[in-house]
Amino acid sequence: MSVKTEVLSCLEQNRGKDISGESLAQQLGVSRAAVWKAINSLKQQGYPIESVTNRGYRLLESSDILSEEGIAPFLNGDAASAKVVVFDEIDSTNMEAKRRAANGDKNPIIIVADQQSMGRGRFGRSFYSPQGCGIYMSMLIYPTQDQLSQATMFTTAAAVAVCRAISSLSEVDPKIKWVNDIYVDSKKVCGILSEAVFDMENGVIGSIVVGIGINFKNGGELPKEIADIAGTVFGNDPTTSRNRLTAQVANEFFEILKNIQSHEFLKEYRERSMLLGEEIVYSRGEEKYAAVAEDIDDDGALVVRFEDGGIEALRSGEVSVRPKAMAASLPSPIENG
Repeated sequence: MSVKTEVLSCLEQNRGKDISGESLAQQLGVSRAAVWKAINSLKQQGYPIESVTNRGYRLLESSDILSEEGIAPFLNGDAASAKVVVFDEIDSTNMEAKRRAANGDKNPIIIVADQQSMGRGRFGRSFYSPQGCGIYMSMLIYPTQDQLSQATMFTTAAAVAVCRAISSLSEVDPKIKWVNDIYVDSKKVCGILSEAVFDMENGVIGSIVVGIGINFKNGGELPKEIADIAGTVFGNDPTTSRNRLTAQVANEFFEILKNIQSHEFLKEYRERSMLLGEEIVYSRGEEKYAAVAEDIDDDGALVVRFEDGGIEALRSGEVSVRPKAMAASLPSPIENG
């Protein structure tokens, strides 16, 4: 690890606090001149570091540059065993995770990017991933056989993890729109895409990639097609950094993963649902139907009730769902014949 990397790690762990050059030099076992050189290099990279005589160096709270050094120190529990890789720009963090799995990586990895050129959502849709204002992360994990039996629940678990992370670092109260979207103040702020990676030798699932895209703060004008539905978690006034939120999302997800087969997290998923008890419209193929969202069952399916009293459990990948208030009135499938 370079001196610059070690200095940045110390500054990130003490963000907003003064650290003397002498203290840094002693802690890292290097000269004060080496610390000074590292500080200047970090400043040239854009890190907002204050240098004050007799007080030392301070990384300002406003610093929002994504880095391994800014994420790794805040990982705990099982997440701390994951390798962190950060890119300024990449095609897609999910694609990179799958490439690493194909190349033989066998340890958990957290891949993060400041910008994506080919971000993807469900059903092959693009995911808008501009620079400097979002968190685009993918976790490559190698589940145990018990965990793998719950593979369809990974997206649901990730949704709860994101909500817990946001709530733990702010006063924001996120809601979940089944199955993979997070909303704040009726605006979508996060999407989740989980993908299985198959072992080519035996044809079974070898690993899982959980991709998460979070609109962290305002960052310019949104594309016209999403301007009315997309929002941000923090607007213009973040109460934490992207590094800290990235780490906390991973912490929460790995914590749920340890006991995912218990389905205990589903209680919180239901409590945070923005659909339960509401009239909804859902799509299957070209057909659209109206129903009332009744429950989330123990397999994570959305249980809906039609006007004639009929019940159906909707499964991930089969349908897209939105509150009826967001769409025109539509007939139920019974009325459609």
